[in-house]
Amino acid sequence: MYKFKYLASIFLASQIFTVQAVEFSGFIGVESLGFLHSPLENTQHQHYFSGVAEFEWYHEWDNGKQSLAFVPFYRYSQHDSRRTHFDIRELTWLKAAQNWEFRLGFRKVFWGVAESQHLVDIINQTDSVENSDTEDKFGQPMLNLAIIQDWGTVDLFILTGFRERSFSGVEGRLRSIPEISLGAAKFEKYGVQKHLAYAIRWAHTLDNLDLGISHFYGTNREPSLIPIISAMGSLQLIPYYEMIHQTGLDLQLTQENWLWKLETMLRSGQGKTFLANTAGLEYTFYNVLDSSIDVGLVTEYLYDSRGNNATSMNEDDILAGIRLAFNDIQSTDILAGILFDRDSQEKLYSIEASRRFGDAWKLQFEARFFSNSKPNDISYFLRQDDHVRFELGYYF
Repeated sequence: MYKFKYLASIFLASQIFTVQAVEFSGFIGVESLGFLHSPLENTQHQHYFSGVAEFEWYHEWDNGKQSLAFVPFYRYSQHDSRRTHFDIRELTWLKAAQNWEFRLGFRKVFWGVAESQHLVDIINQTDSVENSDTEDKFGQPMLNLAIIQDWGTVDLFILTGFRERSFSGVEGRLRSIPEISLGAAKFEKYGVQKHLAYAIRWAHTLDNLDLGISHFYGTNREPSLIPIISAMGSLQLIPYYEMIHQTGLDLQLTQENWLWKLETMLRSGQGKTFLANTAGLEYTFYNVLDSSIDVGLVTEYLYDSRGNNATSMNEDDILAGIRLAFNDIQSTDILAGILFDRDSQEKLYSIEASRRFGDAWKLQFEARFFSNSKPNDISYFLRQDDHVRFELGYYF
């Protein structure tokens, strides 16, 4: 009798689970990453092949008031052992009510509006072996309470585990020269203080203005790189992670064909207190020549008050770009631009394009070219790393 009741309860639970909304999606793909020039070091290669897979499992219940999402990610790289890696991009339980939402687990949280860089986006660590655009992020363990009111949404974060930034290995490109020694990373604080961070953000929409104000305190996601001489007598760079305070502001104003954008942040703890800004605009021509094509013109100015002492390559730069959205059933789009350093005259040319084929296939293309870098530039090690990338993915 008890066995029957036990089996019946399992069957009933399974039926409830089945009836509720369960979604499974994701993609698998292959990537070809090719470099136009010979590498600076003989351990590096001119072509890299890799495979990637990302799956998403989503389940909701309690009339949609509770949900669970799981997003694992894996990449295998032909040559670069550090680029072969697994990550949990998301493993989150959500409990929602009318005026609040609570999330627990691994999440990716994005803040920012600019095209060239996201100064205020600090919750997640950058997965820099994935792409040089720094937009790929590791999942961050956290507790997040969102308070939703007519006057805006306040997000409170307790970040419960620190993750080091990823860097390419000895065979990888793009990577710094000298190599970054991950195993020797240093921290200003250790133990609980290293792993705990706190953040708060208020966001609100006022007519056509989207506004966000944030503050973060904890271990910096962007390490300083300290040169040392290893025991073998070679020069290496050691990541050093400081405790920082960072206050950020992001806003976007929409006026007919215009988009006005601003990201600014003030950071203390990483050397002297400094200010960094990215400000720009985008103007879109819709249905050009009576077609379905939209053409957007983008320009931004990037500033860092540290000047030549900045850990970023964008201390006094101008971005000019063009965006083409074909608005076809294949979702074809192209983004091309040039980032110009006003001080050193260094230039970065970038092209990104994507197109769907059929209902499930998508081809992505990227090309980046570095020009006129000088020995005293922070990006001088990239002078041989002009590259093109193709990724073909199957989505389901």
